[in-house]
Amino acid sequence: MQAATHVRATALPSVTDALRAVEALLLGSGQRTARRNAWTSVLEDRRRAKDRVEAQHVLEAVAGRTSSAT
Repeated sequence: MQAATHVRATALPSVTDALRAVEALLLGSGQRTARRNAWTSVLEDRRRAKDRVEAQHVLEAVAGRTSSAT
């Protein structure tokens, strides 16, 4: 009688998982948190800058209509 062979598939880690594992080895949790907080701040600054540019375009468009109407 032949014994049943069980094959268990394990998922390969993603690149993100691999980078996080390396990060965990190289950095302490405090440094890791600080880096993530810094990146979150960068993204928020970019969002605010985009909002400022959009608001400036709206104001310029309104000012252009007002000045040409007078």
